[in-house]
Amino acid sequence: MRLRALLDTDALGLRLLGGGDELDRGVRGVMTTDLRDPSRYLSGGELVLTGLAWRRDAADSEPFVRILVQAGVAALAAGEAELGTVPDDLVVACARHRLPLFAVHESVAFATITEHVVRQVSGERAGDLAAVVDRHRRMMTSGPAGGGPDVVLDLLGSDLDLRAWVLSPTGRLVAGPKAGGPGLPAEVCAKLAAEHLAAVRAGRRGPHRVLLGATTYSLFAVRGGGRSPQASGDVRETVLSDWLLAVDADAGDWPEERIDLLHGVTQLIAVERDRRDAARTVRRRLAQEVLELVQTGAAPAEIAARLRVAAPVLLPGLGAAPHWQVVVARVEWEGGEPAGGPVAQLLLEEILVDPLAAGPEPLDRVAVADTGDEAVALVPLPAVSAEHDGSESGILADALLGSVRDPLSAGLDDDGRLTLGVSASVHSAEGLRGALEEARHARRVAAARPGRVCAAGHQELASHVLLLPFVPDDVRRAFTARLLDPLRDYDRRHRAELIPTLEAFLDCDGSWTRCATRLHLHVNTLRYRVGRIEQLTSRDLSRLEDKLDFFLALRMS
Repeated sequence: MRLRALLDTDALGLRLLGGGDELDRGVRGVMTTDLRDPSRYLSGGELVLTGLAWRRDAADSEPFVRILVQAGVAALAAGEAELGTVPDDLVVACARHRLPLFAVHESVAFATITEHVVRQVSGERAGDLAAVVDRHRRMMTSGPAGGGPDVVLDLLGSDLDLRAWVLSPTGRLVAGPKAGGPGLPAEVCAKLAAEHLAAVRAGRRGPHRVLLGATTYSLFAVRGGGRSPQASGDVRETVLSDWLLAVDADAGDWPEERIDLLHGVTQLIAVERDRRDAARTVRRRLAQEVLELVQTGAAPAEIAARLRVAAPVLLPGLGAAPHWQVVVARVEWEGGEPAGGPVAQLLLEEILVDPLAAGPEPLDRVAVADTGDEAVALVPLPAVSAEHDGSESGILADALLGSVRDPLSAGLDDDGRLTLGVSASVHSAEGLRGALEEARHARRVAAARPGRVCAAGHQELASHVLLLPFVPDDVRRAFTARLLDPLRDYDRRHRAELIPTLEAFLDCDGSWTRCATRLHLHVNTLRYRVGRIEQLTSRDLSRLEDKLDFFLALRMS
């Protein structure tokens, strides 16, 4: 469609501020952003909608417009709701770069413009899409009262006889048809998410077809906030944040018009995704403010005051939270390169939701801050969880990743890792700084373990064994080789079982009788083996220091 057609549509509330001689430009899509540099999400031909949150002063307009022009966007539309009017510096910058600029009246939602563009662009390719999208538009713009994506999925069933579900990248059921029919089991959701993430990481073109049992599913990516395969500079990060639409049908024999129809529907669902992401802004800001106070050593009274503000937002109707927990997450690529903090933020927000809880509501209890290379969650525990003084309540690291490990491992493929650390619960502002350090320390313990997705909790920080992961690899290898290689070589040549004997001897606290009984040996045979161990290693197993060295070497090997 042409820019001129948008300007001629009164319902969109667009007012031309510059670029009148460029109105014949074609529009191939639409993207909403408030990023200072959205270039990674642009592929060219978009109408870019912005609320101007990226603009701090007049100097910001020129680089922002330059980025849009270099990406080949068709035009820029700026909302008037934030500042009351579009700043003159932005008008000048757009005129300098010949970028058409529109003002969007504060009474018009960006969702209305987005859905109009989607309907028009898609309608040029498929006539039946326009009819379906027109019905969906009314529901997506009507907010929660219209039923959101659940009703859109119902319409897919009634209009096209297609059963479909919206899933998060962790396999959580975000939305499904309400009009009858069986639901989608949690294990199927997890498998579909894993298959989708693996297919995207492998570079396979969608929709991805997956056979589970006797059912074939077709999987479509749902990308909001400018998340598109061409736009992202790094698909590794995009795939970990996208929703997906799972359709109970084999799209392999569909005509192109039907494929376009489903892509149009995913764009409509993406509008709702962006709306829900925007709803998290307040909670994210609260977490960021509390985190900054904690890290800068603010007075406990100041932190406590901010927590009193946060608690009603995170636990509406339940008053103040008696206890808090801190969870830290980090995503890293091969070589230790950290992913962007927003990636870990989005993942942590999903991971902290009960996997059996459908819909967006559970996310209202999660506040996650982005620190740049990690994400930090401030989790309130309601009174029912606090009754046990935090000892067995709240978030447990062992259970945190159970249902999401397979999907996320597929998305991380063979070059990424996700590690999390969980603190104990604390009941006061004074305890938050210690809880943050505890969670970060636990995350480092998790990072020292094998596997793509790992977590560690505060319970694991009470043992001397926690020191082992922080010993450099080359030091660990040299230490264990020096102490254990002579025993391994001897065992290979003589089948003497010195290593198993050493493990049993230490496990029995050096008791000759108990160790001999466990190994079904005569005590004299055991003494001979221990003597051989001491001879080969020049160590004395009657000394506590040498026992500890052997113990650590065995644990590190």
